[in-house]
Amino acid sequence: MIEFRLLGPVEMWVDGHRLEAGQPRQRTVLAALAADAGRVVTTDTLIDRLWGDTPPATARRSLHAHVTRVRRVLDEVGDQVALRRRAGGYLLDAAPELVDLHRMRGLLDRGRRSPTERVALLREAVALWRGEPLTGIAGPWADRMRQSWRQERLDLMLAWSRAELAAGNPGEVIRRLSELTGDYPLAEPLSTELIRALHAAGRSAEALERYAAIRRRLGEELGVDPGPELQALYRTLLGAPSPPTDVVPAPAQLPASVAGFAGRGAALAELDDLLAASLTAGGAAVIAAISGPAGVGKTSLAVHWAHKAAARFPDGCLYVNLRGFDTGGQMLDPGEAVRGFLYALGVPPDRVPSTSEAQAGLYRSLLAGRRLLVLLDNARDADHVRPLLPASPAALTLVTSRNQLTPLLATHGAHPVDLAALPAAEARELLARRLGPGPMAAEPDAAAAIIAACAGLPLALAIAAARARQNDLPLTALAGELAGARIGALDAGDTSTRVETVFSWSYAALSPSAARLFRLLAPLPGPDVSAVAAASAAGRPLPEVRRDLAELVQASMLLEPAPGRHTFHDLLRAYATGLAPDGDRDATARLLNHYLHTAYAANMLLDPAQDPIALDGPVPGVTLDPPAKYQEAMDWFAAERLSLLAALKVPGFDTVTWQLCLSMVTFLDWQGYWHDLEAAARLAVGAAARSSDAVALARAHRHLSIAHLGLNRFAEGEAELRTALDISTASGDVIGQAFAHNGLASLHDRRDRADLALPHARRSLELFESAGHRVGQANALNSVGWYQALLGDHEDSLTSCRRALALLEELGDRYGQAHTWDSLGYAAHHLGRHPDAVDCYRNAVAIFHDLGDRYQEADTTTKLGDTHQTAGDLPAARAAWEHACRILTDLNHPDAAALRAKLGG
Repeated sequence: MIEFRLLGPVEMWVDGHRLEAGQPRQRTVLAALAADAGRVVTTDTLIDRLWGDTPPATARRSLHAHVTRVRRVLDEVGDQVALRRRAGGYLLDAAPELVDLHRMRGLLDRGRRSPTERVALLREAVALWRGEPLTGIAGPWADRMRQSWRQERLDLMLAWSRAELAAGNPGEVIRRLSELTGDYPLAEPLSTELIRALHAAGRSAEALERYAAIRRRLGEELGVDPGPELQALYRTLLGAPSPPTDVVPAPAQLPASVAGFAGRGAALAELDDLLAASLTAGGAAVIAAISGPAGVGKTSLAVHWAHKAAARFPDGCLYVNLRGFDTGGQMLDPGEAVRGFLYALGVPPDRVPSTSEAQAGLYRSLLAGRRLLVLLDNARDADHVRPLLPASPAALTLVTSRNQLTPLLATHGAHPVDLAALPAAEARELLARRLGPGPMAAEPDAAAAIIAACAGLPLALAIAAARARQNDLPLTALAGELAGARIGALDAGDTSTRVETVFSWSYAALSPSAARLFRLLAPLPGPDVSAVAAASAAGRPLPEVRRDLAELVQASMLLEPAPGRHTFHDLLRAYATGLAPDGDRDATARLLNHYLHTAYAANMLLDPAQDPIALDGPVPGVTLDPPAKYQEAMDWFAAERLSLLAALKVPGFDTVTWQLCLSMVTFLDWQGYWHDLEAAARLAVGAAARSSDAVALARAHRHLSIAHLGLNRFAEGEAELRTALDISTASGDVIGQAFAHNGLASLHDRRDRADLALPHARRSLELFESAGHRVGQANALNSVGWYQALLGDHEDSLTSCRRALALLEELGDRYGQAHTWDSLGYAAHHLGRHPDAVDCYRNAVAIFHDLGDRYQEADTTTKLGDTHQTAGDLPAARAAWEHACRILTDLNHPDAAALRAKLGG
């Protein structure tokens, strides 16, 4: 059997014997082909990999001679492999698994997906590394590959060490990582795993010394502190219940505590006991399952206790309302909740894994060792919360549900906390805190009647108290109104019947306009609504609707969890929906129209040069208050994201659905919300297909490809782009074809196949020019220039990019200008024109900074540092790399590790 080795000296082995691969140039040819085994490597690419930016005049003839010599060696091997000439290049016709690089990648992937074989597979992958990759080969391509493959090795070693530790084998981890951390002194994840292994081996003193060393080095060389995971591990080593003073801000997601909370002494004591148990827990995570009927105060109890106990959780508090019993079909998917927690824990959207299983795994990994409180509110059943349960015994979880969640008691050892209606004494205390002691003492019989009418349910008591306060109503009159509602006739021993009676009585006391708004808001899509959106749904002036919203909040018929955002208790939503079971189609249409026009205006602020959408005018009655500035647009999308995604699911509004999706693409893509973009684009594809609009359908498929590319699903992304191209071609949509080709070029670029990207970029340019689409023409020119630079045609690259820049400046497309300045900097750098490259990169950095695209700012600043280094200005290089490293560290981006290694070298 033949084996190609790149992860060390470049070698060929056959049946256990090493073959002579020839001189360095021949070994470089072999490596350049083996790195892409099974794929054609163009002649230009091979020349670039052999000679870099300065190939000799005889490069093509020399390449042919080197290839001939390599082919002779391979011909001696037999028919397992062959080196074949193909149009435009050469192909190493061999299975990728014959190359150690590709076999390592396959083993790592299988190990991550196979719990039972993980250790064995990862050990085999680790054994393939024999030293510095591509040893004995020089040149820019080899240097780039070494840097890239070193990062892959780091990922492999982290996965392997975690698997070995999970299997109880810290010794080998300590040996290997002690060596590796010397090569990567600023690779914080490696130090974290080494410290964890030392601790697991009973060598805690050495672990603390390692922590002190990495902390000192990070401070001296990068000016940063250890990250949250390493700091949490440090606190575990110390056994400290509180964090050091330099800990980064922890998540603090608890909603405001309920005013006037009273009673529940026994339940609070149970939770206190669980907290004490969690502080000494050495096994499973501690879970409290708080159950009881609707309106009994489960959330109030959990939030009240969580606020009291928050100081005991130095790593923060996570909260999510799972909306398990929402009557509008808006139950929160647990996968979406996991992603929300990942964002709160500092994981940038572009670092969130593509699968739900991987997301849950990352979430549990981040919580490992952290002293953190997790409140999972309003769960439907045990399956609804399982992906959200921490595995770490340092975390404590509260789950609230109307159901008893018995499966969690059996599988996770959850502790049940069952709530019933408040006893009379505690109900009286709650009412007194809401009303003050005076009225209760003055009218004790009326107070007792109110408590009885409310069945001891805190929600009902809160609404009754709000009714009394709002109109300064005597308790006797209040009790009389309740009695007039014929509670006795309605009561059949069902607490939900009684609380619904209280709702009806309080609803009857609302002003007509507030009552109408109460009915109208309940069935609308989204977890909450802004005042402007509510005014649009109501078709009324904003000041009037603000007054009605204030009245509903004062009457406890509506909640205001954050300033300007309004939502329902799920019982009240169900009650309001029952008052108007068919909803108000016109109100829904006005709300969707408000979202569409505001999203479109915000989208054009983010990317003014994009293709417009022909929107119909605003529907009569819609209130529009669009953002006026870039940051206002970003803030609006962030606040309305979940409501907009819910709006896409409303049936019967197909045109609005695909138009709204297209208006959200820029925000979702730039912020890395690719899971949301995938869901939105799929809805847009269906809506556009039903609308028989070929242009919209092709565009929706292209935007679905953006989500796939963001999630590194290249095959799926290419399929969507091919579909879009076919649709645009069949319908004669030249601009759609151009955009599809541009997307295919970007996809091949992501695959590091500039040779395949360039033809698509050129075809895109031709189509945009024929259609007179100047923005598309300018960006396609930049794409052509970028791929020319990657392929070594730097002078042609400068020509293309300068044409692009002139057009983009004329059009005012700053985002396109920034990318084009970046391309110009790259070409100038590789032509040795370092002052020009510095100027270009600085222009790009300035624009990316102004636009708030932090990743692109860091990426270009890294290239700026590389240019300074090549020019011999090491202080300027270091300053640029440090700036980029700070940004990437803030984003928790994997590229930060390579920069830290560069700064430590």
